[in-house]
Amino acid sequence: MSTIAAAPAAERKPLYASLFVQVLAALALGVILGMAVPDFAIGLKILSDAFLKLISMIVAPIVFCVVVHGIAGAGDLKKVGRVGVKALVYFEVMTTVALVVGLLLAYLFGPGHGMNIDPSTLDAKALNTYADNAHKLSGGGIGAFLMNVIPTTSFDALSRNDVLQVLFFAVLFGVGLALVGGEKGALVTSIIDAASTVLFRVMELIVRVAPLGVLGAVAYTVGKYGVGSLKQLVSLVMLFYVSVGIFVLGVLGGVMALAGINILKFLAYLREELTIVLATASSDAVLPQIMKKLERMGVKDSVVGLVIPTGYSFNLDAFSIYLTLAVVFIAQATNTPLSFGDLLLVLGVSLITSKGAHGVPGSAIVILAATLNAVPSIPAIGLVLVLSVDWFIGMARALGNLVGNCVATVVVAAWEGDLDRAKAAKVLEGGEMVDVTAG
Repeated sequence: MSTIAAAPAAERKPLYASLFVQVLAALALGVILGMAVPDFAIGLKILSDAFLKLISMIVAPIVFCVVVHGIAGAGDLKKVGRVGVKALVYFEVMTTVALVVGLLLAYLFGPGHGMNIDPSTLDAKALNTYADNAHKLSGGGIGAFLMNVIPTTSFDALSRNDVLQVLFFAVLFGVGLALVGGEKGALVTSIIDAASTVLFRVMELIVRVAPLGVLGAVAYTVGKYGVGSLKQLVSLVMLFYVSVGIFVLGVLGGVMALAGINILKFLAYLREELTIVLATASSDAVLPQIMKKLERMGVKDSVVGLVIPTGYSFNLDAFSIYLTLAVVFIAQATNTPLSFGDLLLVLGVSLITSKGAHGVPGSAIVILAATLNAVPSIPAIGLVLVLSVDWFIGMARALGNLVGNCVATVVVAAWEGDLDRAKAAKVLEGGEMVDVTAG
């Protein structure tokens, strides 16, 4: 796939032109506006919604082009299958570890102890907002989930921005293209490559307005909920942020060390994207430029094209931490005892329910409900307790999920021998400037 030439260090942009600095400035301005003029700040949510809609507009076609080009360009379908299997094995291992981390920290710190909530006093109407989305994640089990992966038509998957269905069709199309080969295959491959180049240029234009999206998201959050809006549930929010930090620096940091990469330098390299995700609570907002940055770091494009899109549905590390942490929190808050068998059941069910939830509005609440249904002793109405802080938790969820997918891509590439370690070291040390917004 075409790449953007790196700018020499001597041509570094002035500080005010840095996307990272612009995003930080927008974040600070959003906090100030939210505190000073909350009514006006709430109205700025349109900026965040517009930015996310612009990103959503281009995610599906970019995923299609990147995956198809990666498979067709790999040349060896056995290699593609091998990368896919390795990615899925890694996803399941990390998901299990994340679920266990959430469980252990919930029991170690007991964020729900002392709340003594009577489930009969909770307002069930607060969950009605999420009822329309429940059918997407419940009823039918694994069979229904697998059927949902297959799109009704390829155009339907693209029009609905269903990344999992787009990925499924892209894999089939890429395999078919690789099997055709020859002059016809080369022609279609070149067209896909050209289309992806145009789409990435469009992405570069959209990324330039990211600070406005961040401004709208932060101003709305502070204006609507206030700086001190956490109060009673602050312990759960803080514990979740700490849990994600421990998982990223401890677990993922250890895995990256085995691949010869320093996790802190890696996070610094992705700082612009991480800041945008933290402010917008959406990892979709940076999917295209994340793929571009990983390629520029020395990860083979075929690995990036397969692992990143797949990980968005199958490798939700922070989401997995949240599932077990929230389940135990609700049990503690409502004084519901959990047996060892209940905990094993929660782990097993969570391994399934955490898959394919990406892009479903209110998915955290819906999946929590599906998980709690496996443990009847815990009152599902306890979900009301976490609704008020779901946005704040969602920020760290999106951030942790993104880091987990980026690490997965690097690790699978290193495992497969598709990581240029020398180039990665040079880029992470700042020896080669990478700017995905360069025109």
